[in-house]
Amino acid sequence: MNDRLRIALYQPDIAGNTGTILRFAACLGLGVDIIEPAGFPLSDRTLKRAGMDYLEMAALTRHVDWHAFEQWRKSGARRLVLLSTRAATAYTDFAFADGDVLLFGRESAGVPDPVHEAADARLVIPMQPGTRSINVALSVAMVAGEAIRQLR
Repeated sequence: MNDRLRIALYQPDIAGNTGTILRFAACLGLGVDIIEPAGFPLSDRTLKRAGMDYLEMAALTRHVDWHAFEQWRKSGARRLVLLSTRAATAYTDFAFADGDVLLFGRESAGVPDPVHEAADARLVIPMQPGTRSINVALSVAMVAGEAIRQLR
């Protein structure tokens, strides 16, 4: 597994998106951190629908809550890079680094202010005016792809 880059999901709401992200991460050798509670049961059965047979290959770490995740992250001196529609810096204008954790918020609500403030960097995917957001699995693929390109 490539531990140079990790994907973190803050209290994900939709099992299908999470399964898709786990499949994507397994294919690229990226670790995934899920910060609980999730909006669905985090069971193999629930995730397998979208993750298919890749779920066994996924490097998944579950964190019981935000505090536990932050303790883990800080103990490894990992930089937290939050993707947010409230950010000003485009992800394509950012210099990713080894050890970065790319954090994506809940599909329904993003992340709360304390999580937003804890991020070392806040990035946005530029979109057309009048649009709200891109599916989280697509967002993960776009941003992780750029980070991998930079780190290769």
